[in-house]
Amino acid sequence: MKTILLTLALTIAACQFIFAQAGLYRGSLEGQGILTGSRNVPFWMRSDQYGSVPLAGASGSLIARGEKVYDSSYMGLSDWGGAIEVRGDLGNGSRLTLIEGYLKARFSIFQIKAGRSREIMGLVDSTLSSGAFSISGNALGIPKIEVSIPNYFTLPVLDGLIALKGSFAHGWVGKQEVIPNYLVREANTYYHETSLYGRIGRPDWKLHLYGGINHEVYWGNEPEFEGKKRWQLSTMQTFKYVLLGKTYKGSKVGNHIGSIDMALEYDFGQVKLMAYRQNFFDEGAIAKLANVMDGLQGISLVNADEEPDYYPVQHHNSSSYSAFHWHKIVLEVFASKNQAGYPWSRPTKSGDENYYNNNTYPLGWSYMGMGLGNPFVTPYTTTRTDLPNDTTDFFNNNRVIALYGGIEGSVGDYRFVARGSYSMNYGTFGTSPWGHSTGNHFYPPKYGLFPKVNQLSGWLSVERDLDERWTAGVVLAFDKGMLFYDSPGIIFRLKRNLY
Repeated sequence: MKTILLTLALTIAACQFIFAQAGLYRGSLEGQGILTGSRNVPFWMRSDQYGSVPLAGASGSLIARGEKVYDSSYMGLSDWGGAIEVRGDLGNGSRLTLIEGYLKARFSIFQIKAGRSREIMGLVDSTLSSGAFSISGNALGIPKIEVSIPNYFTLPVLDGLIALKGSFAHGWVGKQEVIPNYLVREANTYYHETSLYGRIGRPDWKLHLYGGINHEVYWGNEPEFEGKKRWQLSTMQTFKYVLLGKTYKGSKVGNHIGSIDMALEYDFGQVKLMAYRQNFFDEGAIAKLANVMDGLQGISLVNADEEPDYYPVQHHNSSSYSAFHWHKIVLEVFASKNQAGYPWSRPTKSGDENYYNNNTYPLGWSYMGMGLGNPFVTPYTTTRTDLPNDTTDFFNNNRVIALYGGIEGSVGDYRFVARGSYSMNYGTFGTSPWGHSTGNHFYPPKYGLFPKVNQLSGWLSVERDLDERWTAGVVLAFDKGMLFYDSPGIIFRLKRNLY
């Protein structure tokens, strides 16, 4: 407790000193009073929050944040930025979390960034999506060093018809549990990330087409748990197999995740539309289009007819603006039920995809206890205890069909964000009548059958500026269904901006 208070006090003092400077330095302090169900925090109160999640039950939180942004008016080739955000929680326990802490620098079109940051990966709506397949912003960011072209760079050919962006990163996961029949129970684990996306359409066109791929991997220290006699690749040779997704002695090196994305964007003038689709890959079914029925598809509508004072709403008056104003609407369908795992599916060597679970890493595609990908795929630690769970799977529910909607807008002086979802959940193939599979061989379920369970979850955030520095707000959330224990939640927020 003393450590939490001391760290927060130092962070607050630093914010007050640095972010009192005008211009590119920003900061904020936020206090929260929280009350949720004692069993669990409601789904949308803990999902897609970049790991900034309150304790269950009655608690209080203090969040200190500061950042230095790029100078948009600076026409030079280089600049630097960074951010730090610390959250302290006190309730049925005490906890201190570094939500974000990074430094970055840009050189012409390139950027290098080091540390932990808020990120999503793939073509989805950047603020209101239910969550991208690979990296959704559901968990804390993995500390990494990244070199990227963060914004679309128009190639100097074909009169600017094609633009590209991409990233290449190396990260440190820390010690990660590996399956018991290896030589050790834990191994130091690395993170690899590669992405490449393209845009077709000149900057002044109304229509733009997008496409690309992202590829993420957990790997590292294979000789430590495989044994040096069995593992004869050097570290650099191992990384080559990781980068290219090659197999070594019959299986891929590391835990691979990714998506192949496509999107269409059209500017109608008053409204901008974006339609997108993410195709999932985990094992190898995507190469044969065997799991093509699975994917995340969505539509994002952005209202371009925003009033100039939409965000500083305290300057509005009733005669100059309408009572209701919508800024963005997002509708999505998430489907992961197929997985190329049925007896009648197109056969693959790897069998069912078993999204986010892995044969080497028992905690699968998770970090610090939370899933890195779309939150509709749920670990057994968050679902009802009476639901079956194959003990080899950390995510006991990855066969899901979910409908999702979100909206951002304002009513008078009040800004709001609302999101809701209805999901149909079928467990995993390991708890289905067919069982997990490898090639054409199916393994009967050992841990019971997961019944179809439905889940309704909602979330509403409302806030109002009290003056130029102070903002007050409230967050309401609920779960109702048979996947999670029913839980209400409320957060009272008071925030002071430092700039």
